[in-house]
This record gives sequence, C-alpha cells and structure tokens, in this order.
Amino acid sequence: MSSSCCSTDGRCSTGTAAATATAGAVTTTYAVSGMTCGHCKATLTRVIGELDGVTGVDVDLDTGRVTVTSAADPDDSVIADVVDEAGYELTGRV
Repeated sequence: MSSSCCSTDGRCSTGTAAATATAGAVTTTYAVSGMTCGHCKATLTRVIGELDGVTGVDVDLDTGRVTVTSAADPDDSVIADVVDEAGYELTGRV
C-alpha cells in the first residue's frame, strides 16, 4: 500500500482528492412542488445536504427543481422522505 497525503475521510492538503471526488460526482435533478420562498430553499438545502453522500444541493424556486450532487446515485426514496418531512412534495426525477 502506497503512502498518501490524504486522510481517511478523503481530504487532501494538495486538493487532489477533492478534484477526484468532484470528477466522479453524480448529479440528479428532481421536481419538487410547494417551494415558494427563500425559507423553502434554505430548508431543502439543509435537509437534503445532511444526507450521507450528498456533496451539494441547488434549489431553483423558479423552475421547481432541486439538483443534488452526490458521491453515488442517490436513493430516490430517501430524498423523497426528507423532502416530504420538510413539507414539500418530490414528484420525480427530471
């Protein structure tokens, strides 16, 4: 096993691990109804962002879409559950 400058959680002082993780990231867009304001955006960004494997969340109120960036293909039922628990409705992938 070769020596590495990266820690066990994938962080690297040279930035190499972050670049690799981003290159292999999966981006999935969902249609979500019920979002109307900045509070909605902040809530969904927080609750989805707390899920394991999620590295980014972009909420677009104008289109009703939430784009999730993750390390692997996300489990749609888990995303739907947290969206529903937050008071919104995930209507499917876009």
